Amino acid sequence: MAIRRIGQILVDLGFINDEQLEMLLEEQRRHPGELLGKIAEEMGLVTDDQVTLALAEQMSMQVVKLPELQITPEVLGLITEPMAQLYRVIPIKLEGNAFTLATCDPQNLAIQDELRTFLGYDIRLVICTEREILAAIEKYYASASETFESLVSDLEDDDDLERAAASLAGGGPIDITGAEALADSAPVRKLLNMVLLLAIKDHASDIHLEPFEDEFRIRIKADGVLYEMVPPPRHLAFAITTRIKVMANLDIAERRLPQDGRIELTVGGHPVDLRVSVLPTMFGESVVMRVLDRTVVSLDLTKVGMDERTLVEFRKVMKKPNGIILVTGPTGSGKTTTLYSALSELNEITEKLITTEDPVEYDIEGIIQIPIDADIGNTFAQCLRAILRQDPDKILVGEIRDTETAEIAVQASLTGHTVFSTLHTNDAPSTVTRLRDMGIPPFLITATVEAILAQRLVRRVCANCREPVKTSDDILSQLSMTRKDLGDRTFYRGKGCDKCNNTGYKGRVGLFELMIMNDDLREMVLKGSSTDEMRDAARGYGMVTLRDSGMAFAYEGVTTAEEVIRETIVDG
Repeated sequence: MAIRRIGQILVDLGFINDEQLEMLLEEQRRHPGELLGKIAEEMGLVTDDQVTLALAEQMSMQVVKLPELQITPEVLGLITEPMAQLYRVIPIKLEGNAFTLATCDPQNLAIQDELRTFLGYDIRLVICTEREILAAIEKYYASASETFESLVSDLEDDDDLERAAASLAGGGPIDITGAEALADSAPVRKLLNMVLLLAIKDHASDIHLEPFEDEFRIRIKADGVLYEMVPPPRHLAFAITTRIKVMANLDIAERRLPQDGRIELTVGGHPVDLRVSVLPTMFGESVVMRVLDRTVVSLDLTKVGMDERTLVEFRKVMKKPNGIILVTGPTGSGKTTTLYSALSELNEITEKLITTEDPVEYDIEGIIQIPIDADIGNTFAQCLRAILRQDPDKILVGEIRDTETAEIAVQASLTGHTVFSTLHTNDAPSTVTRLRDMGIPPFLITATVEAILAQRLVRRVCANCREPVKTSDDILSQLSMTRKDLGDRTFYRGKGCDKCNNTGYKGRVGLFELMIMNDDLREMVLKGSSTDEMRDAARGYGMVTLRDSGMAFAYEGVTTAEEVIRETIVDG
């Protein structure tokens, strides 16, 4: 049976008339994606209670008044605050395996499935207003860190769990059934769910779970820096690691060899991929999960942080019909995001784009993406050879790691393809030296390399607690500056507030150094000029160095002088 439209239900219930419905539909056409009920509320035509009644009628759901309900602490404890905030739900009652939750978003049909996966119960939803949900979260839940601490404290006091964990955590053969039962137990699921939700909520890039002799440490990397969470009880290390291995479809009986896997979750209606790496250590298995959240990474060149001039130059060079474009920088400097953004912009029906990556991080529609698997001989070099037989226009090679891959990339460029790739070098000019060291003849470098983009990521100063700061002589010395050079310019810092977890930083921004090859620079490559000579020449042609790019952001208060010093080297 077709679901009745919310607008017609509002008319049938007598909350609005036909003319008002026409007006609402016209407004919705001007704002695609906006919910009709929300528009009607904003225009003052209906109250949130009336919209809730209409939604209940539409979805055949029961309406509840949260302030009138008595909810037990045991039931509240089944949903953590991050989960309540993310899904905007409040637990009401648990009868057998049926768990009733109040929601203000009944049209989000994924909520039931996601919560069933996370919690392991049959989920039944009832409806209330958004105002009531927000008030209930404020009333019933403490801050996230306190909730996590109390959860860890409860687990430390759970003697049954400790006995079960101790019986399985020995070094010998393990009882598979017992291990799976422990990993699937409610406290272990709850703890891991909370870690995952907190990490995703904080836009973390990695989650580290590290076993030591006397403790089990959990650290989350956000904005390029690791932060430690309250460590869970040491005896739960095996159970938590096993739970992750079960979710990633790894072999829980194998504890002596490294394993890699993937967990696919849907959180708050959007897909999140976790790349899981398990490594045996002296005191158990160390687990690192890379969080790949498409909603956090915006694959848009205008949003990666390039200044207008660099962006125009980069766009010009990436549209050339052939040649090699290299993006360089250390691990975690945003190279992949920049290349994906470039490919997304070039992704047109008239162009054949193929990538080979280790591993494929984000799925882009319209681009052929090939994962590398060195274990079966599918290396970058092997893949690249095969790609050339697929008639591509533009090719992305995840990384040039060896001479063989570099040589094939050069050949691909010479035969009329545009090749994008990455290298690990300090800056753009030193990339030429690196290619030379890999055995690529200078005449081939000059014939193929069109541009080199070096990049770094620096942390943004939190806009909520930003303040000017007097710069110390030590900082000025590290910046190779004097007070006279600084003049009346000011540096800034974040004082620390709730919005940035008292770090003073929130988010990151890219620094870029684009070296476009011209005839003079190519001549210098052929002559074997040093990196410093090439850097000076490139600056003469307008290249903005990483340090200069960082200093521009520091003067604007986007980042701090300390971040610029940490991420860039002094230009010669």
